[in-house]
Parts: sequence; C-alpha cells; structure tokens
Amino acid sequence: MNERILIVEDEDKIARVLELELTHEGYSAARAADGEQGLALALDETWDLILLDIMLPKMGGFEVLKKIREADNFVPIILLTARNSVPEKVEGLDSGANDYVTKPFSIEELLARIRNLLRLSGVPGDQSGQEEETCSVGDLTVDPKTQTVRRGDKTIELTPREYDLLLYLIRHKGAVLSRENILSDVWGFDFMGDTNLVDVYIRYLRQKIDVGFKKNLIHTRRGVGYLIKEPSP
Repeated sequence: MNERILIVEDEDKIARVLELELTHEGYSAARAADGEQGLALALDETWDLILLDIMLPKMGGFEVLKKIREADNFVPIILLTARNSVPEKVEGLDSGANDYVTKPFSIEELLARIRNLLRLSGVPGDQSGQEEETCSVGDLTVDPKTQTVRRGDKTIELTPREYDLLLYLIRHKGAVLSRENILSDVWGFDFMGDTNLVDVYIRYLRQKIDVGFKKNLIHTRRGVGYLIKEPSP
C-alpha cells in the first residue's frame, strides 16, 4: 500500500492514535502539531492524503486548507472538525476540502472515508483505470488527468467536492441516481440522512455548468434523484 498520509492535529493523543491505526493499515503516516508546520510539510513533500484538524495553533485549519489550494495542490484533504451543522459542513467542503469527519469519530468511519478518497483520486492500488479517460456530455468535457472542466470554450472552476460529484454524474450519464446512492458513492460513507447535502451541491453545479448556456445538462427526477444527460437536439 504505502500511501503517504499527513496528520495535522495538535492533540497529541488523537494524533498518536491516528498514526498507529494508519500504520497498522499499511499506510505511511507523519504528524504535524500546528498549522504552520502542517502547511510547510504539505507543500514541501508529496502526500496521497491529508487529515487536517480545524482548530490548530499558529495557523487555523481553514487557512492551511486555503493556502494548500492556492498553491494548486489538489491532494485529497479530510477535515477533522467538531462542527456538525449542514452550513458548517458545506463551508468546510467549499473551502477546498474533499471530505470531513465530525469529532468524536470512529476509526472505522475514518478509514472508510480514506479508502474512498484514495480510490477517487486514483492513487496506486486503484485498478479502475477510469481516472485516465476524458469524459463528456454534450459540449461539457472533464479531463481527470488535469481535473480540467470545460463547457464549450469556457473553463469552469470547481471545488474538489463539486468536481467529484460532476465526474460521478458523467460516468453514470443517462442514469437517474438517488440521493442516497450519490452520498454513498461520492462522499464514501453513510451520512445518516444528510441527503440535503446532495441538493446543495447539485445547485452549486447547476450554477456553474448550466446557467448561461442554452441547454441544461443536469436534470431532476422528482422523488427519485438526479441525472446528467446529452442535450435534446
């Protein structure tokens, strides 16, 4: 396995448990005890995934996250947070995180989310081969190798979660996908009824993908779910 995971956590007991559990699972884990050290390690070395606490000394987790993304570093990041309301979850994901885990959390839940993100990001060990294929619907194209999204001649900027959701929709184009299936397959874990997160992110995608264009690509099947499909002639 040997995927490299950086743990940015100031609570020593939590960081130590995470390091031991990740090492036991076959990952290579390293620790940073504050935001400044975590940012330096994140930018100076290559990681397959970062676990990032929000409440950190010297530099807060959100600031660390933003600086990583400003450096065009798209390493998968899971936030470790005590925040549990939907708006706060969305705020964290919108800041560039790929996922979040609410404290206190079970190690099984965290490991499930880690496995899912590593699978989606196509690190070694993922045998799907899908990440190398350019996907398209109508005049919308997604290049997984560069994570570039274009509609016509317009480049579209997406957050990591918006990108994951769009790629999932395109790979299942023409199929109606339930909110529960989207949560399970894109977020990677049962979010215990938080299906309104899907509605929020579909709305975000529509604002970027469909608004301003003649034909909509993302559609709703009332009472069922969502789909993306080729535009009608």
